[in-house]
Amino acid sequence: MGTSVLEFDKPIAELERQIEELRQQAEAQKIDLAAEIAPLQQRLGSLREEVYRTLTPLQRVQVARSARRPFTLDYLRLAFSDFIELHGDRAFRDDPSIVGGWARLDGETVMVIGHQRGRDTKENIHRNFGMPHPEGYRKALRLMKLAEKFHVPVLTFIDTPGAWAGIGAEERGQSEAIARNLLEMAQLTVPIVATVIGEGGSGGALALGVADRILMLEHSVYSVITVEGCAAILWKDGKSPEMREKAASSLRITSQDLVRLGIVDEVIPEPPGGAHADHAATASALHDAILAHVDELRRLKPDKLVRKRREKFLKMGAFTE
Repeated sequence: MGTSVLEFDKPIAELERQIEELRQQAEAQKIDLAAEIAPLQQRLGSLREEVYRTLTPLQRVQVARSARRPFTLDYLRLAFSDFIELHGDRAFRDDPSIVGGWARLDGETVMVIGHQRGRDTKENIHRNFGMPHPEGYRKALRLMKLAEKFHVPVLTFIDTPGAWAGIGAEERGQSEAIARNLLEMAQLTVPIVATVIGEGGSGGALALGVADRILMLEHSVYSVITVEGCAAILWKDGKSPEMREKAASSLRITSQDLVRLGIVDEVIPEPPGGAHADHAATASALHDAILAHVDELRRLKPDKLVRKRREKFLKMGAFTE
């Protein structure tokens, strides 16, 4: 895909390259190299487990940002069927950094809305690097209200560094659009399941994150600010690896930290080597987790659903001495 390999992923990438070369050689020369490939495959599996078991918080940020990870449209292709994309906020324009529309999850109709990033420069410019404008959030809200009208669950996928902070976005009411989504999602009368699939950054992520259940992929991150932004504000140094590592650890942004803090309800395991190592296996695990939560939430009456959702968020940050 032309995406760069992370430093700690290089030994894995080198082994993958060796295995691929052997496969191509076997195919070209019509010879059986299974005996040579098998131990390398075994070593590759062990190496992936070893590397990804010991990731630091900053390394998890790097994994979460990787362009090799599956994005919202990949999950729509792999875990859902019959996706029909809906465009526009009916006020200004369509925002390609948020995609959404009708889909089927195991034959049941759902509304899926998610951030969408790009894999190369051209796509990233089109998708604005996954950073939505106000019209993206207004489109998302329009689709949520449409789902509510037809009594259909809303599923959101979070993957953004944050909302776009350009002059145009501010002029068109970025903060109001995000605040409106928070308010409306808090009282939506259908089940909402949000899943952090990559980087969940600030209000840009929260505008799709007020849900009955919040799930996170194992190596995704969810935070109030980027690690660079945090380091720049607290220690006036957002560039050095040491300060970024300190910020990543202090912010408690990993899935395990957030489950412990009661922010996230479930961590969806990723295959050895991360979601980018096996898109299909990740999509299958995500499909099963979302399906289980939707089935549970469907049993609740709308008023109880809304009450429990509000209680969930009101409890966050509360502590006893």
